[in-house]
Amino acid sequence: MNETEVIEAMLGDGKGRSIAVVGLSDNPAKPSHYVSAYMQKHGYKIYPVNPTLESVLGEKSYASLSELPVKPDIVNVFRLPKAIPPIVDEMLALGLKNIWVQQGIVNLEAAARAEQGGIHVVMDRCIMVEHRRHCGR
Repeated sequence: MNETEVIEAMLGDGKGRSIAVVGLSDNPAKPSHYVSAYMQKHGYKIYPVNPTLESVLGEKSYASLSELPVKPDIVNVFRLPKAIPPIVDEMLALGLKNIWVQQGIVNLEAAARAEQGGIHVVMDRCIMVEHRRHCGR
């Protein structure tokens, strides 16, 4: 699949889709917060992954992907590039299939490792912008 096909497959129509947001902040001015709020408003179930928070956007926060009660459709990452390899390792161990690394965040080695492990990768793109572009909302 090319990148456009991967994006469209990941986003689907939003119904019943879940997104684990690694690095979700409770600060409404931070991109992780307002992007996740947008996705939530458009039908996605958000699972915050931030060990320093109890809840955000009305959802319980989890310390890691391993603690989630479900296997999310997408893992959306708002962390520094150096934090991506352990996230990919955890995804591989859990059998998660889609990682979306937000705009401005790049780790090509982690992306290659994810793809080699069967994970679809979107990197250095904003999920909110792409949702607007591909889903027309």
